[in-house]
Amino acid sequence: MKAVKIFFSTVFLAILASNIRLISQWTESRGVYDDICYLRQAHLFQRFGWQGLDTSLARETDGYLAARLRSIDFPNWNEPTRAPCHTQTADGSKWVMTPPPGTGFALALFPEGFQVVPLYVVANVLIAGFALYGLWRAREKVTLTLAALFGALAIYFMINPTKASYSMAPTMVVCALAGLFTARLFIDEGRRRLLMIAAVGILLGLSASFRIANVVLSAGYFLFFGLSFLIWRTRETFVQGLTLGLAFLVGMVPVFAANLVNSGNPLVSAYGGQDTAPPSLDPAVLRAYLRDTQFPLILIAGVGTALLWRFARVAGIRKLALLVAANLALNLAFFATHPVFTQYYIIPVLMLSLWTLLFAAVLTRGSAQGAIVHEPDGPRPPEMLSRPAT
Repeated sequence: MKAVKIFFSTVFLAILASNIRLISQWTESRGVYDDICYLRQAHLFQRFGWQGLDTSLARETDGYLAARLRSIDFPNWNEPTRAPCHTQTADGSKWVMTPPPGTGFALALFPEGFQVVPLYVVANVLIAGFALYGLWRAREKVTLTLAALFGALAIYFMINPTKASYSMAPTMVVCALAGLFTARLFIDEGRRRLLMIAAVGILLGLSASFRIANVVLSAGYFLFFGLSFLIWRTRETFVQGLTLGLAFLVGMVPVFAANLVNSGNPLVSAYGGQDTAPPSLDPAVLRAYLRDTQFPLILIAGVGTALLWRFARVAGIRKLALLVAANLALNLAFFATHPVFTQYYIIPVLMLSLWTLLFAAVLTRGSAQGAIVHEPDGPRPPEMLSRPAT
């Protein structure tokens, strides 16, 4: 087993090195309109500090936006109100950016002109770290195989499709960490369970700061803990749901602050147009997903969730499978009825689900000879999850 782990660790590092070599050749003027907005947000943070949350075009006094647009041959580059991903507020008082501030903040951590490359390098290294952690925690042939295959795939995904949007790099890291904490909150006992719930809630809320659509990543969690309280009506289930909700709000603080500064209301986003269109079934969008590489991943995540349910050996893991299934279903329903298709829209929930499934497998099958239980077909009260099996 150790020799196999060393071999695949070498494979992971080789893929990581290849990714870094490719990333080092990237340019920040690749002609993608959304890139300009993320870079402008980073510029505002570096120029004004936390007051960079204010993205009003009235602050565009140094010509940064015009220069960026001109570098990609954008038509009307000298007319700020024609800039991509900018919109006029409802009262018509100013023009602001639509994306949330998280991606710009992450880019602002690095020197201007050299921000994208280090952001992606750091994200790739962190994902490789999660992959290595899963690999070395595996104790059985099945889990080792899963960790090896998924680890290599996860590192590869940090180039394609992650390169499609700067917001995807930090999102992928958050999904991996949230997957680890989600698995642990169904495995750990006692007080650490509330700690894991709080950590997951903060991460899910924080993910919306990088990409506002990431807020849907929390849908299955709220459904699961909400139904748990409605079914069992215990103090424990109430506290767990409350902890998740409060932690999620804490993670959403950057989004609320940006909304307040730019739109005048913490609950009103600057987004508009197709991004806020009501749900509708578009056959063209459905066909696009069926032909895209995201579809095989959907099948893998679905099959993995079903297998986790079927072969669950540790108390609480079937509950985890229900949560993952609910989250997958709600996110897929949302994006299937969204009027816009991209090659990365469903990737965050798929990676969150797959990381959760992987960590659940390696952390339970590798640690719990003595914690193996035979669960009944029906659900069990959440308070039973912390009782040792007899």
